[in-house]
Amino acid sequence: MTKINLGDEVIDTISGFKGVAIGKTDWLAGCTRITVQPKVGKDGKLNESQTFDEPLLKITKRKNIENENKKVGGFNIKVEKQKIEKR
Repeated sequence: MTKINLGDEVIDTISGFKGVAIGKTDWLAGCTRITVQPKVGKDGKLNESQTFDEPLLKITKRKNIENENKKVGGFNIKVEKQKIEKR
């Protein structure tokens, strides 16, 4: 199995759903799930993303998106502790 990277274009081998891998989650049971965002439809609307087990996806085009901003958001325990300590 080829590892899927965020930004890779993929297709689900069962449903035919196509799009770009935008998220990845690793589960306690050992499976990895990939969230896929389809391209904008002909009607100009953005369809909902879907999540699939990684082994069911096939890469159709390798990553063409670079995340130049390596700083990411989310919960930062050090920052939160500092906020509490200042109270």
